[in-house]
Amino acid sequence: MGLIDVHNPLVLVFGILGNIVSIGVYFAPIPTFISIYKNKSTMRFQALPYLVSLFSSLLWLYYALIKGGNTFLLITINALGSLIELVYVIIFIVYATPYSKKQTFKILSTTMVVCLGIFLGSYFFLHGTDRAVAVGWICVGISVCVFASPLTIVFQVVKTKSVEFMPFPLSCLLTLSAIMWFAYGMYTKDMCVTVPNVLGFILGVIQIALYQYYKHKSKVISIPELKLPEHIINVKASNSEVYPVDSSRSSGSELEVEEEKEHETAKGGGGEVVEQHKETVMVAAMVNDDPCGVEVVNVKPILIMCAA
Repeated sequence: MGLIDVHNPLVLVFGILGNIVSIGVYFAPIPTFISIYKNKSTMRFQALPYLVSLFSSLLWLYYALIKGGNTFLLITINALGSLIELVYVIIFIVYATPYSKKQTFKILSTTMVVCLGIFLGSYFFLHGTDRAVAVGWICVGISVCVFASPLTIVFQVVKTKSVEFMPFPLSCLLTLSAIMWFAYGMYTKDMCVTVPNVLGFILGVIQIALYQYYKHKSKVISIPELKLPEHIINVKASNSEVYPVDSSRSSGSELEVEEEKEHETAKGGGGEVVEQHKETVMVAAMVNDDPCGVEVVNVKPILIMCAA
């Protein structure tokens, strides 16, 4: 018997389509890891979905190997998936914080121990079809966790009313993958492949619906402009002395009166020489919440503006 069943064309068709879509599922997180690499940080992303996917791929690979028959398409996709998920976990560990590294190592170690326990336990204590059936139903439970893993951020989406961290492409691909592998399981009469993909399809539809709902209800946070009262300080320059004049009590006409009084005082001051050229300087400081620049306009009176 060949590696691929050609007696039932639909098995071949859905098996190949399942492989193609599943490859898309495995490569969907690439933008996330590109972002992690560029920022040299795992940011707010979690390693748990990739660890669960790694666990699932390893178990399905073992199931396909011990079941026998026409399981070549199951072997190829799960072997590739195990390798890809392992690379993701390694990248995550490299750029994670010390605490995240410690937690990821703990989960990864536990995952490997459980896998090894299932492999050895089923090999030594189960035989024939019983071994494949037992491992198959363990795979069913793990597959449900994989399909539901994107739901870990649903509470965050509901709480923040934002879909920023909702993996919409992954949810769509998981739904398509569930459809393909459900059909494959039906035509191969493999209940261990069929059952989890029914649940996978339902969970995938729920995730897509949540994304569409909160996509249009995402919070847009706007900062209202703050209008602060203008503070104007008039500064009068006379010779080398500079002193402020309260703007609430000084107007343009009052400044002129003060200037005339100074002229009269200077004329009757007993031989004192006073410069006739004077300049009136007005400083208008408009206070805002940002640092401001200073613009000097060479007109009389000199206007110095401080604007955001």
